[in-house]
Amino acid sequence: MSTTRGERTPVATPSKSSPSSADSADGADSHGLDEYGYTPKLERSIGSFASFAAGVSYISILTGTFQLFYFGYGTAGPAYLWSWPIVFVGQLLVALVFAELSSRFAVAGSLYNWTKQLASPTVAWIAGWTMLIASIVTLSAVVLAFQLTLPQLWSGFQFVGSADDPVAYALNAVILGGVVIVFTTVVNAFGVKLMSRINSAGVFIELIAAVAIIVLLALHIKRGPGVVLETRGVGLDHPGGYFGAFLVAALASGYVMYGFDTASSLGEETKDPRRTAPRAVLRAVVASFVLGGLILLMALMSAPDLDDPLIGDPAGGLQHLVLATVGSGFGVPFLVCVVVAVLVCSLAVHTATVRMAFAMARDNNLPFAERLAHISPRFKTPVLPAVVVGVLALVVLVVNVGQPQIFTVITSLAVGMIYLAYLVVTVSLLVARLRGTWPRPLPDGTRAPFSLGRWGLPVNVLAVLWGVAMMTNLLWPRRDVYNAAPPYHWYLQYGAVLFIVVVVGGGALYYRARLRHRSGVLASHSSTAPTSKAP
Repeated sequence: MSTTRGERTPVATPSKSSPSSADSADGADSHGLDEYGYTPKLERSIGSFASFAAGVSYISILTGTFQLFYFGYGTAGPAYLWSWPIVFVGQLLVALVFAELSSRFAVAGSLYNWTKQLASPTVAWIAGWTMLIASIVTLSAVVLAFQLTLPQLWSGFQFVGSADDPVAYALNAVILGGVVIVFTTVVNAFGVKLMSRINSAGVFIELIAAVAIIVLLALHIKRGPGVVLETRGVGLDHPGGYFGAFLVAALASGYVMYGFDTASSLGEETKDPRRTAPRAVLRAVVASFVLGGLILLMALMSAPDLDDPLIGDPAGGLQHLVLATVGSGFGVPFLVCVVVAVLVCSLAVHTATVRMAFAMARDNNLPFAERLAHISPRFKTPVLPAVVVGVLALVVLVVNVGQPQIFTVITSLAVGMIYLAYLVVTVSLLVARLRGTWPRPLPDGTRAPFSLGRWGLPVNVLAVLWGVAMMTNLLWPRRDVYNAAPPYHWYLQYGAVLFIVVVVGGGALYYRARLRHRSGVLASHSSTAPTSKAP
């Protein structure tokens, strides 16, 4: 086997017409990996609930609602809650598209490998690269949520200065977040079994806590559901009128309901993935919508004083509202559950990011690919990507030390890029539908277990339109999102757009100039590679 120019790593480019050694040895375990030319190496141990838990924990209703309620409420008042069902409908369209794809292609690094089958290698690499960078930034954004909860449980968690000082508040968030990233790095390095056990236990606690919060808040109701029609005078002075304020507040919902593709990204480690992953994707979205929506509605209906300024303040928010409503005797245990939810959310984000890095490295599409794609014989997981992702997430946090607006800036950057990656996938599938190359049968000629059938085209079109609308709303350079407090700088206001252009555009140029010339399945992962080492 020959090596590519300037590379020490032997690469095998698979032939789709050749039989897979994996299939011949154990066809049931391959689950279509022979289409990619991969030999199964990851441990297939994730069951139905663990797969569902992976999607739910990434969305993490307690993390998202408790982290961002203050932003939505403070921007547009109680009526911002209407953005929750709107975002749900849009994301459900995307989830339906992803469910169909995950039923056909059960493979790690889902978005990247799906797009590789639907579009050109360059488009696939852009989808994977965008999702990879976005997920690293997302991990940094999620761990910041500990600052919104831990100091309210015990003042000793405010290690630096006072929570009333915005700079000290943000610095402390970086410290707490850094500790959590170290934890998620260690867990991911020790294998998917440990990760799934911790994640499943955490999700079980989160679901029980969510139901309990809903019930307890319902017992303290002070007003009817008509509260969602009120603005309480908030947002009326926005330059775009209340509609402009509502679009900004809607980001609080858009920042929560994503990450459901995590279940499909673990496809190579899931039992019966063609059936399990699609169900997990859809159940995660629906469960998150129902439970999260009821928490938000009950919170507004039971709040002692909707004019309390702390409800719309990052130092208060939904945490403060719950404690004020049900009392510290019940509120504190629930805040502990929120901490658990944030922890497993961070773990799920880290896990999904590792799988994306592994999937791209396995195709020799990242620097140091052979090392990044190496599976530990002991832990049955790619250890180095877990460490690299953790280190890079810590770097993102450190770069933002001293930036009081760290919460909205990092979150907006991450979510904007993820929605962009989602859009690349939905557009690629739509093009395939219009060209008549989708739906695609399984290798044995049968149809994938989950299919949208005749609804596929309209759902796909609406998913693309939704993605364009959300991308526009997310990345619009509003000062009240990206540079809400002084000092005002143009590069902060346009930071998200500039970051994405540089990262995605620069990455694409690097791929076209260098990586694409050596792209191909690594010999160590190839189902068509010879058993002996290449000379």
